[in-house]
Amino acid sequence: MMTDEIQRICRSCGGPVTGRYCPACGENMETKRLTVKGLLHEAFHFFTHFDKGFPYTLKKLIIAPGTMQKEYVNGFRSKYQKPFSMFFICATLAALALYWINISLVKYFDAGDAGEAEFFHQYWVILQVIMMPLYTLITYLFFRESKMNYAEILVFQLYLFSFLFLVLTLIHLLKFISPHLQTRYIELPVIILYTVITNFNFFYNRSKWIIIAKTVLAIGISFLLASYLQDLLVESVL
Repeated sequence: MMTDEIQRICRSCGGPVTGRYCPACGENMETKRLTVKGLLHEAFHFFTHFDKGFPYTLKKLIIAPGTMQKEYVNGFRSKYQKPFSMFFICATLAALALYWINISLVKYFDAGDAGEAEFFHQYWVILQVIMMPLYTLITYLFFRESKMNYAEILVFQLYLFSFLFLVLTLIHLLKFISPHLQTRYIELPVIILYTVITNFNFFYNRSKWIIIAKTVLAIGISFLLASYLQDLLVESVL
């Protein structure tokens, strides 16, 4: 003889639930109380399981740049961190790290720039958000024959810059070895190399030499604009 399951109300959407999970929103009805052990397990799981979300997206940006963005544009999206979320996470991490690096250089190495550190702390993420539509427009114009629309190029750029933000942060760490190092001379070749590889995989049906030429020109224009605006803001706002 079958027994009727007790019907409950989902705490998230208010819908009726007869099993463990809400059929409407997927909420788990058997939520356990939060504990320090549980939070630590969650953090460990986040950094050691690369099957979806931020870690998986970062891994794919390392081993398959361009291909990862192509998959997302083509509809394979469930495993990837959302593009705007990825962008803001990486931009915020980079801004905080660059601020800490510059403050440390000023405090312990008599190098760096306190004004630049304050810029990274307060304005760097905002500048990247403002510049992103322009970066996207430049790439869109250079690769308009690819038939990708502006929104698709925007997604491509958001993921590309997310990874580059983290790479630039690692490059800035070299200042702890050579405090007066001009990192721009390292940043530009690294940006060009990674972006060329990414563009090869994303715009794969184009001549490689044409892709290289257009990539270098697009990066050159974007880099000069970003550097000029950053220097202008550091001098005028701070």
